[in-house]
Amino acid sequence: IRDLKNNFDRPIACYNVSGEYAMIKAAAEKGWIDGEKVMMESLLSMKRAGADIIITYFAKEAAKILNK
Repeated sequence: IRDLKNNFDRPIACYNVSGEYAMIKAAAEKGWIDGEKVMMESLLSMKRAGADIIITYFAKEAAKILNK
């Protein structure tokens, strides 16, 4: 993502695949991780890398957190 952002003058999109979503949800359900924090870090890492658009199964949950 960073290389694309540095070399092209276009919006950069990225996405979470369903397996990443399922892994975070399952680990949170078992109490192994703080699901909300891991979800937000996952999304923020894409933003830090340079993504302008993030497509994710977490969209509704993230929007609720960001609108608090």
